[in-house]
Amino acid sequence: MLRHLIRKQVNKRPPVNPLSDATQLTFGRRIFLNRRIQVPYTLNPSPSSTPTRPTPFPPSRMDPKGTVIFTSVGRPQYGFDVFTVKLNQTPTTKSSLEHRLTDGVSINFNAQFANEDQSIVFISERSGCARIYLTCRTLSKPEELPSAPNSLFHDRPIIKNHRLYFISAHEQPDQPFKSWSALYSAELQDKRDIVRLSPYGVVDYSPAISKSGKFVAVASYGSRSWEGDFHELKIDIVVFPASDPNNRFVVCERGGWPAWSGDFTIFFHRQADDGWWSIFCLEFPENPLEFSGFPVVARRVTPPGLHCFTPAAFHDRKRIAVATRRRGKSYRHIEIFDLESKVFHPVTELLNPDFHHYNPFVSPDSKFLGYHRFRGESTEGEFTVPHLEPVMSPIKDLRMLRLNGSFPSISPNGDLLALNPALDENGGVKVVKSDGSKQWTLIKARTAFCNLWSPIEKHVIYTSLGPIFETVKITVQIAQIRFEPSDLNGDLEEIPCDVKMLTREDTGNNAFPSCSPDGKFLVFRSGRTGHKNLYIIDAVNGEFNGDIRKLTDGPWIDTMPSWSPKGDLIAFSSNMHNPENVDGFSIYVIKPNGSDLKRIYVAGPKGSREADRERINHVCFSPDGEWLVFTTNIGGVTAEPVSMPNQFQPYGELYVLRVDGSGLRRLTWNGYENGTPAWHQGGELDMGRLCLGNEAGVKISGDFDEPLWITCDFD
Repeated sequence: MLRHLIRKQVNKRPPVNPLSDATQLTFGRRIFLNRRIQVPYTLNPSPSSTPTRPTPFPPSRMDPKGTVIFTSVGRPQYGFDVFTVKLNQTPTTKSSLEHRLTDGVSINFNAQFANEDQSIVFISERSGCARIYLTCRTLSKPEELPSAPNSLFHDRPIIKNHRLYFISAHEQPDQPFKSWSALYSAELQDKRDIVRLSPYGVVDYSPAISKSGKFVAVASYGSRSWEGDFHELKIDIVVFPASDPNNRFVVCERGGWPAWSGDFTIFFHRQADDGWWSIFCLEFPENPLEFSGFPVVARRVTPPGLHCFTPAAFHDRKRIAVATRRRGKSYRHIEIFDLESKVFHPVTELLNPDFHHYNPFVSPDSKFLGYHRFRGESTEGEFTVPHLEPVMSPIKDLRMLRLNGSFPSISPNGDLLALNPALDENGGVKVVKSDGSKQWTLIKARTAFCNLWSPIEKHVIYTSLGPIFETVKITVQIAQIRFEPSDLNGDLEEIPCDVKMLTREDTGNNAFPSCSPDGKFLVFRSGRTGHKNLYIIDAVNGEFNGDIRKLTDGPWIDTMPSWSPKGDLIAFSSNMHNPENVDGFSIYVIKPNGSDLKRIYVAGPKGSREADRERINHVCFSPDGEWLVFTTNIGGVTAEPVSMPNQFQPYGELYVLRVDGSGLRRLTWNGYENGTPAWHQGGELDMGRLCLGNEAGVKISGDFDEPLWITCDFD
């Protein structure tokens, strides 16, 4: 297929700049240097102010081991496939034929046409991470294309003049709180090394290539540290010649998702001053080296009154395709905007009115329009979400599984999982076989969260009953769930159980239980004094025998405790170092007797600005008590959040760290919010019989939200 694709491309390949290992950068509005990429790197931030490559991280006998199970918000329900529609008439009618170009395996998204015969290059997670694939109607299955070595994240691939351009996030940046995303390219014909086009230390998203292939545009965060923004990233439109990536021009400030029309017109999106996301346009000079007017002021193209995102430009400079959100409408749809008549022509709302559609792209001959959406039930493919889905791990002996649900907890012998299918009144508590093949309901139609299996009893689970993310006064109770293991052997789908409250109803918000390794005590978070601190109670009788002990005390938030399997430490998240910042949490450890309280610094040393920016939650010990897994914001944002379904915290990625503060390693790379990890503490999970087919799991519904921070409720 690659040879066929290369033959189809007739444009002359631009010369490639000699590859160098330059180590200095000239930071400014124009000149940068690119690098050759050879190996992955460690998470050891350089103390130097000059960006340098981190030291390679060799495999270690001391690397963490076991199985980490976690949640990615919304991701199991995406069911994305890439579709196209032929633009043989405008406007599109209900009878227009929509054609699916991907095969219904995993999720497939962010595609671009590779040539005029409807070959496409796209991203798929079928291998357990986001990688690049090529397909067309004549292929029986997609073909994987070259990718960055050891990269677990790729995005926005483009093929132009025999070269593959893409975003990857496999190189650690020069400092924490900076995205790992950067632009790379690979020669398809000669299969040469992957080349980094973004200067080291610079963050780039959303590439676009001009019609001739002469120029490359990116949405760039530059070399700045991430400032915590994600509703609208503080990115600029940057352009450089494909033959000379060293010469970079900030052509326009504030803008994302560039799209070329020809070689000298760029469309992009940004949120306008009136609050509406809109498409803007700028003219790029034919001789940029002789132009001194950068950055230019862009012209607004789409009107207020609706949101317009992720433009794709036709090369006739008369039309653009955009994703829209309209007032009174519940779904994102693709429309074509006529630049001359200023009229929108609906496309996908006529075809699939009740599905979200994302990120349009246009064929080189302007005859076809593409996008991705939930595949629905009218096509072939995967229609079941497995209870457990393998995810590629960067550490050899550490396996990772994505859970369809939240707050997993593993039974003592590893054969069962407890989870919350939802975090609202439709949730409850379910039990799933660790091979993913069957599930049972223990509690239904009741809000529950944060489950914990007793380390010594297979038939006892602890959970929090009541609404999540509430104030200290709202009633949430720690509960013990007890059931008969023999009931799991029959045909029952709902298992009888006894629910015993371990905290008093009048004590406010009690949640996030964690059990001592001998099964005798529970540590949990309570707001009974008006502040959320940690307490310890008897695991059988709770606080009703008067035996409750306060572990931490102060006008701050201590939450999400995890009791070490060794029994010697309790780890938790807290903002006690800065109680006024309710978003800044760090890792603390304390002995069960309340002594030896310590903070584990992750992003930087004590007193540093980086340490104060940490947002770390969902701390969990490894089975040997030597490591901690947690979710944090220190890796910034991996992709433009406005181009995706809702993620509450799209910067939430999983990391591991030794309890002594050393050995920081990143585990996940994606645009999702990853959290609620559990680390298996018993025997090996039954990976050999892990069910990944359609025979086990729940039906994909396509039930996910648009970004909740995008609203049409304003004038």
